[in-house]
Amino acid sequence: MMGKGFLSLATATILNAVANGYSFGFDIVDITGMPGGTVYPALRRLEEAGFLTSAWEKERVAHAELRPRRRYYEVTKAGRLALADAVKRYRLLEASQHLRVREPKASGA
Repeated sequence: MMGKGFLSLATATILNAVANGYSFGFDIVDITGMPGGTVYPALRRLEEAGFLTSAWEKERVAHAELRPRRRYYEVTKAGRLALADAVKRYRLLEASQHLRVREPKASGA
């Protein structure tokens, strides 16, 4: 998934969500529209790769709001660099899709 710093589109989308202030799992699931079974393992891998850091909120905060504790994620410098690279790569991919407007040349067969 992240060999040599290359992020899949799904992983880049998740990292981008965190970079834009969506800092805990359910918020990321909600904003990306991806299932938790995709988001949570990706968050773990992004943290293992050094692209994110995380911290659990205080138990009393969650208890006061009558919900489970949240794990909050933050993008690291390495994560920002990897995200910038992924954004450029996927923009190039998107731009290349628009180049295929012409019909292929007919073969002489």
